[in-house]
Amino acid sequence: MKHWLSGIPVLPGTESVSRRWGEISAAAALRGRPRPQNDTWVAACCLAYEMPLATLNFKDFDDFAEYEGLQLIGR
Repeated sequence: MKHWLSGIPVLPGTESVSRRWGEISAAAALRGRPRPQNDTWVAACCLAYEMPLATLNFKDFDDFAEYEGLQLIGR
């Protein structure tokens, strides 16, 4: 497993990611649709690093795609 995981990049939590997390968390709350912290953190990482999110769990990330410009792949 260690060998398999060694090829997967880990995105560090940076000030930019943290700031983006705060912005999108607040925006979701103001829309009356707060999102779970873990989903918001994943979205913030993708947005801060300008990377798409590959997922089959679209319902949890559709708001981020619609309001924040998160690119979802896997449909």
